[in-house]
Amino acid sequence: MEELMKNLTDLGSNAGGRLLFALLVLVVGKFVISKFVHLAAKSKSLDRLEMTVKLFVLSFVKIGLWVVLILSIIEIMGVPMTSVVAVLASAGVAVGLALQGALSNVCGGIMIIIFRPFKAGDYIDAAGVQGTVKAVTIVYTVLVTVDNKRITIPNGSLMNANVINYSAEDTRRVDLSFTCGREESPDRIQELLMEAVRENAMVLDSPEPFARISRITEEGVIYELRVWCKTDCYWPVYHDLTQAVAERLISENIQLPGKRIIEAKK
Repeated sequence: MEELMKNLTDLGSNAGGRLLFALLVLVVGKFVISKFVHLAAKSKSLDRLEMTVKLFVLSFVKIGLWVVLILSIIEIMGVPMTSVVAVLASAGVAVGLALQGALSNVCGGIMIIIFRPFKAGDYIDAAGVQGTVKAVTIVYTVLVTVDNKRITIPNGSLMNANVINYSAEDTRRVDLSFTCGREESPDRIQELLMEAVRENAMVLDSPEPFARISRITEEGVIYELRVWCKTDCYWPVYHDLTQAVAERLISENIQLPGKRIIEAKK
């Protein structure tokens, strides 16, 4: 009986010591991983990388360090690594099926980093949502909408979806449509449109601005105005031209669909 109690005491003290040491390694390891990732994020080597690639690398390194820490703790607890490998091998099929979606997202993240259909800061339309790319992690891509909502999209879904990148090119075309009465002179309307274009300094001279009749409907004549600008100036040009053309049509008493404009006060 005494021998049994001694063995139990030795076993308890040994297990308790292993447990305390494992907890200590966990706390220290967590601190070291956090510091290492923080310092890596500020390193000059990673600063040369594009932001999307940098965030992906940091995410990948962090996960790798946590895997090493967990395996170390398992070994400290006295669990043979051969047994761990055997368990993982026997459960490989089940784990693979359970993590099929996660693995697809990881592969999608790797493909995004390799082919780079977009990068951090780009405004994209993909998987039914639009927003500015904030980060590409190992599993998810984070977008921020124009009204400051955060959208998290699995990378696997992005790789299987059509992606429209509005920020990829240096210039964009602004397309506007205006409807005027049939009685109005097309040359006069087109000249008013071009006057508004010439007064906007953000509009590019090449390609040349375009103002022509698009089609004629029962409501009136539809004019298309197409101009080019720098990508960053798209929305300012869009709204400024819309207002400038509207002000000209009103000041020139141009007939709009349905009724004649009330004469503007001179």
